[in-house]
This record gives sequence, C-alpha cells and structure tokens, in this order.
Amino acid sequence: MPARATRVAAVDIGATSGRVMAVTIGADGIFMEELHRFPNGLCDVSGHLVWDYTRLTDGVVEGLRAAAESGPVDGIGIDTWAVDYGLLDEDGNLLGSPVCYRDERTTSAVERFPLSSERLYSVTGIQHQRFNTVYQLAADKAGLAPVSDRLERAARLLLIPDLLAYDLTGVAVTEATNASTTGMFDATTRTWSPEVLAAAGVEESLFGRLVEPGTVIGPVTDRVAAHTGLAVGTPVIAVGSHDTASAVAATPGLTRGGAFISSGTWSLVGIELSAPVLTQAGRAANFTNELGVDDTVRYLRNVMGLWLLTECLRSWAAAGNHLDLQELLDDAARQPVGVAVIAADDEAFLAPGDMPARIAAAVQATGGVVPQTPSQFARCIIDSLAHAYARTIEQASRLTATPIDSVHIVGGGSRNALLCQATADATGLLVHAGPGEATVLGNAIVQARTLGALSGSLDDLRAIVAASFPPTAYTPAAAPTDKGQPARKAV
Repeated sequence: MPARATRVAAVDIGATSGRVMAVTIGADGIFMEELHRFPNGLCDVSGHLVWDYTRLTDGVVEGLRAAAESGPVDGIGIDTWAVDYGLLDEDGNLLGSPVCYRDERTTSAVERFPLSSERLYSVTGIQHQRFNTVYQLAADKAGLAPVSDRLERAARLLLIPDLLAYDLTGVAVTEATNASTTGMFDATTRTWSPEVLAAAGVEESLFGRLVEPGTVIGPVTDRVAAHTGLAVGTPVIAVGSHDTASAVAATPGLTRGGAFISSGTWSLVGIELSAPVLTQAGRAANFTNELGVDDTVRYLRNVMGLWLLTECLRSWAAAGNHLDLQELLDDAARQPVGVAVIAADDEAFLAPGDMPARIAAAVQATGGVVPQTPSQFARCIIDSLAHAYARTIEQASRLTATPIDSVHIVGGGSRNALLCQATADATGLLVHAGPGEATVLGNAIVQARTLGALSGSLDDLRAIVAASFPPTAYTPAAAPTDKGQPARKAV
C-alpha cells in the first residue's frame, strides 16, 4: 500500500440515482465517503423516454464541489450504465436529451437492420438486445427521437460516461469497456467494426478516440475548476466506465473458476475470460462478450435484476402502500420457497409500469400460484432471480468448458441476504457476497493505479479490496429442492 494517502472522486451513476464518492487509498486500507447523491430518472419528451441530462450534470458538479471542499482530489473517474449516448453538433452542443434504452423506438429498427443477428454476433460477440446502441442509431437514422434530425446534424457521438467526461475536460474519447457494449465493436480486434458501422450508416469519425481504462483523458477545464473548487489540472481518468466493468474489476477472489453476479437494477451474470467466445451456441443462449479491465472479457448474460422489486415497490407506493424494504424481505423469507417462479429476464418486465400485474400474469401463465401479498411477490422475485442465476451460470460453464466452483455477488444485491442464500441454494455453490460498493471501488482502484498509488495486476488490486472489504460467505443447503433450480456441487 502507498505511504501517502491518495484521494479520488468516483462518479457512479445508475438508472435511478447517481452519487459522487470520495475514496481514500492509504497504508491503513481503503475508505469511502459518500459526498453527494442525486436522483436520476426518465422524462417523456415528444413521446420518447429520455434522461434528464441537465440534472445529471448538475449532480456531478455539485458532488465534485463537495469533494473539493472536503479535501484534496487527486483524480476523477466516471462510470455509468451502457449503450445510451448523446449526440453533439460541430460546436459541441448537445442535440437533445439522450434517449433511454427503455424507450420502445428500436423495435422496428431491429427488424430493418441489414445485418443478421448471427453475423452481428460473429463480429461483436454482443447479445441481442433491442436497446443495443447499434439499433438505437438505426432508430435515430429513421428519425425516431425527440430531435428527429439529430443524427444528420451530429459531429460526435459520446456514450454517457464519455459525455460527462467531455463536459469536464473538453476532450472527446470513447472508453473501450463501454464501446464494447454497443454492438459495433469488433470483439477480436478491439476496434470499431467497419462492416457494422457501414451497416449502421455511420463513420468511425463520429466517435471519440478509443482509450483503455487507466488512460488520463485530460485535466478539468479552467471553468470547471473555478465552478467546483477543484485544483487546476485535476485529471479525469478513464476507468471501466461501464459500471459492470468496474464492479467486476473489484470483485474479491474472482478467478477462472468463479462466476460473478453484479447485482443491482440489472443482474449481470457470467465469468471472466482472456478471449471472447463467439460461437453460435453462445449467441443462441444470448451470452455477450464485453471488455473488462486489463484486457479481460466478461462473458455474461443480462438478467433483469432487482428492477423487478424496486418497480413493485414504486407501484405499491403509488397506490398508497409504502413498504420498508428490509421488513418486506424479512416477511418474504418466511414464505414457502419456489411456489411461483417466472422467467426473470423476459422483456415483458423491461419497461416501467405496473410490475405486480405483469408478474401475476406471468405466474398465471406458468400455472403457478399467483402471489397475493407484497411478501409473496418479493419471494417470487427472489426465487426467480436465483433460478435465473443458476441457469445462467450453468450455461456459461457449458458454453466455455469452464468448471465453476464458486459464485461472487457484488453490488447492491450482495447486501440482500435472502437473495444471496437463495442463490447458494439454487446453484449448490458457495457464494461470496460483497462488497456492495464494488463499482465505486473498481473505479477508484483503476484511478489509484494510474496515479501510482497502487501497482500490480488485477488479482493484486482485488486482494487489496478484499483486505478492506472481506466478503460474506453463504453455504448452499445440503439438499436440492424440486421447486426451483436443482442444487449442484459444481458446474
């Protein structure tokens, strides 16, 4: 560990909120402090779901101001969700608010795209999702956006974390882990695919310079320094700007024999590899190859995640039933296991809306016992997620010929003891849970290594995280259950 403490600001933004965290790396370990949290959410503009980008930038600036007021800031890193982007004109002005991946504008674009899903996968290795950037661009090309001609007027496309970095530095880059999620990136060459760009009708010059995690993007502008109180020259550093890339980078003990689950609004379930797996069997199973820190590949599949539960809570609150999450989970733990299990990653659950009604309809369609109370709905969601995790881990093992002996859950879901135990029971594998703030830690340790405060391989960085934030172990039940996914010794 370094003799002198290094303090960085980690900007971490998800689908419902963002925050700026101060992370201090010193001889006594790693310490985190939340400086500012701000809401994130959707607006309806001309019939499209868009992000309130002004609220995001205001939140980031306020958080960086708090960071500067409370101590030295040696670096800034930004991570967010993937696939969404902003378009800038020649003067650097944003052409309308970034459209959200949950908007339905891409449905027809998928059908009209000139390359087949088979061909796209053989090049990019990215799972078929109607919200992939490549399909969003096709929708933009068809004028399906609040600013209908924005792609024609665009001089630059920047993914959300790169757009925020541009606002801070004036430097346009595209960080590689996020670029790899777009459906336009060649998984083998780690560059943009000319074939896919041509099919999408865009030029490579539309994108910022490609950079790897650990690259210094540039210093904050004088205007940003004056507005926030940051020191002139404070560097903005590219991290694993796709939040899952940062989360996996900080997963303690993750090795070739371990599966990871980055559990939050989405659950990203998979294994870490040294090279992509581009088989059509992987495509059929909807597995994706996303780049990670230090030339790794995250071979994973999206599972809908705790969005199911938070959207239920929102629906109940709108009806006047405000529930405490922990009390709800405690009640759910007393419900019988496996009474109702749904396909948690079904696209029917993607959009906002009455989630309990959609879950009830899905359970009814399977012939299960339809939940009646909030705790029964919560039990259904937990069991369904654990079932999906087990199935996905088994598929990843089979598709890559990789024996799996443990599961590592990080992110908000690692604090959910019921979910962690259900996952151990469903997989029959030892579950290591935590840290809950893996994304922030992954962001910070990449910054710290760039600044010279840490050194070593990804394994070395993970060991440092584990020393400060030891994970909690969950042992699987001794006997399998016939209600959910069968328990297994290893896969």
